[in-house]
Amino acid sequence: MARFVDYIKESADDLKNKVSWPSWKELQSSSIVVAIASLIIALIVYVMDLSFRNVLEVIYSLF
Repeated sequence: MARFVDYIKESADDLKNKVSWPSWKELQSSSIVVAIASLIIALIVYVMDLSFRNVLEVIYSLF
């Protein structure tokens, strides 16, 4: 049990003193980039889905 407690203490110390946390401004900028990238990827997937649906409808209408 003592090893586990030491592990928790060392982990907390690492998180407090050794981790380089982003500033609030950097965090906001990164969040905006992630949100925009997510929207672009969602739009690409949506367009691909529509394209595949239309192609399959044309193929199915031939039979």
